[in-house]
Amino acid sequence: MQSMHQDIDHILVSEEELKAKVAELGAQISADYEGKDLLLVSILKGAVVFMADLMRAVTIPCGIDFMVVSSYGGANTSSTGLVKIIKDLDQDLSGKDVLIVEDILDTGITLSHLMPMLQMRKPNSLRLCTILSKPSRRKADIEPDYCGFEVPDEFVVGYGLDYDEKYRNLPYVGVLKPEIYSKN
Repeated sequence: MQSMHQDIDHILVSEEELKAKVAELGAQISADYEGKDLLLVSILKGAVVFMADLMRAVTIPCGIDFMVVSSYGGANTSSTGLVKIIKDLDQDLSGKDVLIVEDILDTGITLSHLMPMLQMRKPNSLRLCTILSKPSRRKADIEPDYCGFEVPDEFVVGYGLDYDEKYRNLPYVGVLKPEIYSKN
């Protein structure tokens, strides 16, 4: 049986670096939201690993909720930025301090459409926390309020990020070998 690790060209962010950054983000968020009604909102599936680690690093009371969204285009399947909510939040956002927790901020198109939709639900505040950011791919005017690592425009997997639903369970962020995703 083949190991997932042999499909990785190189490790971009190690497990130790991720742990240290999540602890740092958790401490910063805890300080910034002290005394507020914090609700962490994870966008599934990719952000689930980061969300689990981040919520344990936050030292103040907070709620959690989850959304599943997809951005969809036409026949060419490239994102038009139209956002379809597949699983909506269970909680009312009014008066809450909402922090969206994402695995990666890439083009930003989906979030640039999702955030105004959430803003209409009257949260006290709405901010964005991402473990990875690819500024070179940004097409929408959106930047994270909290960011773990800026990464180059490479095919990254691990720590929740997948290729074809695989590699999410790698404990680090790695660059997938091109032959893995180019054979399709």
